[in-house]
Amino acid sequence: MESVRPAATHVTSTYIVLPPHTNVHGTAFGGQIAAWCDITAAVAAHRFCRRPVVTASMDQINFEQPVKQGMVVVLEAQVNQAWSTSMEIGVVVQAEDPNTGIRMQVCTAFLTFVGLGDDGKPTRIPKLDPRGDPDAMRRAEEAELRRQTRLASRC
Repeated sequence: MESVRPAATHVTSTYIVLPPHTNVHGTAFGGQIAAWCDITAAVAAHRFCRRPVVTASMDQINFEQPVKQGMVVVLEAQVNQAWSTSMEIGVVVQAEDPNTGIRMQVCTAFLTFVGLGDDGKPTRIPKLDPRGDPDAMRRAEEAELRRQTRLASRC
């Protein structure tokens, strides 16, 4: 089976926080940001395996900063590691003040996706090839540790 370089899976999504995306405090709903994470990660996962994918899990999200109405949300996602049928995608979320261009990190998330075959069941996916990219190699190693934790916590 072929291998895919992590950079080939990179996705950037950009959204403006509008009134329907906000709560009574004028800040973005956490669920809205989680949904944008899921969509952005899904594009990275689909780019990786070039087949339909589904979300299997989303790790904990800790919001470090509120995102005010009118701000621009920039999400960057990339496949961190891949196994036989599943893959971990990391997403970094930043909020940008459109008047100054200053960005601040809002949160990070790690999502697990599964590649689907024509029958709608999990199917083998390509291997990730992070060789030659120290940052991608570090992310792949860290993803292995998170996977072990996720598998150990299953009931």
